Amino acid sequence: MDRVPITVFDTTLRDGEQSPGCSMNVHEKLRMAYQLDRLGVDVIEAGFPIASDGDFEAVQAIASAVRRPIIAGLARACPKDIERAWEALKGAARPRIHVFLATSDIHLKYKLRISREQCLEQARESVRLAKSFCEDVEFSPEDATRTDRDYLCQVVQAVIDAGATTVNIPDTVGYTMPEEFAEIITMLRERVKGIEAITISVHCHNDLGLAVANTMAALGAGARQVECTINGIGERAGNASLEEIVMATRVRPDRYAYDMAVASEQLYPASQLLSEVTDVPVQPNKAIIGRNAFAHEAGIHQDGVLKNPLTYEIMTPASVGVPDSRLVLGKHSGRHALSLRCEQLGYHFERRELDEVYRRFVVLADQIKHVEDHHLLQLIREARPVAKRMPQHVEAVPPAVIAAAGGKSFHVPGPIERHPLEITLHSVHEHHGDQEDYLWGV
Repeated sequence: MDRVPITVFDTTLRDGEQSPGCSMNVHEKLRMAYQLDRLGVDVIEAGFPIASDGDFEAVQAIASAVRRPIIAGLARACPKDIERAWEALKGAARPRIHVFLATSDIHLKYKLRISREQCLEQARESVRLAKSFCEDVEFSPEDATRTDRDYLCQVVQAVIDAGATTVNIPDTVGYTMPEEFAEIITMLRERVKGIEAITISVHCHNDLGLAVANTMAALGAGARQVECTINGIGERAGNASLEEIVMATRVRPDRYAYDMAVASEQLYPASQLLSEVTDVPVQPNKAIIGRNAFAHEAGIHQDGVLKNPLTYEIMTPASVGVPDSRLVLGKHSGRHALSLRCEQLGYHFERRELDEVYRRFVVLADQIKHVEDHHLLQLIREARPVAKRMPQHVEAVPPAVIAAAGGKSFHVPGPIERHPLEITLHSVHEHHGDQEDYLWGV
């Protein structure tokens, strides 16, 4: 099967930064831009130059320093914005001006207060002006999915005729459904002349939790650029998550025959850097890069993963840059995981002895969320009459215990430290062998 190349347009530094609490200064944006370059994205939307002097400086700095990817700057469909964007971008090796203008009737009436005809002319003239500065021009009809379809075709036709090289179809308020979005892309490909010569892009928001699904549906209908962010950050409920889109194509190449030039092992480092820079943590159950994405608590799952990770993991932690899988001991855990952790702490039990520790473990785990190492050590002490210790030195170093397992050292926190008890599968393998209100757009 021939694989289709897809352009990955990262807007973490522009739309992502619009998340409450996620604003970044020039230095922080530059750090993220270098990481996005290492990640291998094709386009970095570095910011909105007209928004502030700081954003202008950030776009200018990234344009000057990061040379491989296309560097884009956002502009409203007006001369002042477009000129300011070009001023920030002109030092880039591969600059792109990204112009947007709302096209839905609700935006035209209540926000812009212009007619459809005025909007059409403004879109056309703005693209022409951007094209006079820069060969690579992207246009976004904001709120495209709530725009009258006949009128959307007119706008897209006008901006292509004016010289746009990419047309982005944004689901600005996360309103559309996957099948519906695919219909819109198909309609544009059928009705707009010359659209086969430009790139159709999609930019999906996650208000209904469908941003990634809508993006994948649009790809199936012929879109060839995806606009997304690290950790899925962005306005309101966020944007389509870059890591989810990329890994969907890697895990299911049978369904998604697309090539994205992303180094997936850099996904987790990018996620961690973004969390550090913004001081906004990733939710534990976030797909691909959340703390629990490769963590297992249920005993049945733990047993399966210990025997073969493929039983419950559809990708390896290493494939996305996660250091390792983790087993979390809680009330759903089984004897297999408990036994392994006891051995890592320096204890070995016969079956009957393990049963006694496990009985005590289940009682405790039913009362607290996570059984931590110091809890487990106390259980073992209580069951000491039937316990057989391996390395005698372990007992002599409370409250911080260093236990040898598989040739590795594990630090066991004392009662003051409250880290959940976790087991890495790496050690398992070794052991088992086995300004204006509408300033922000799109």
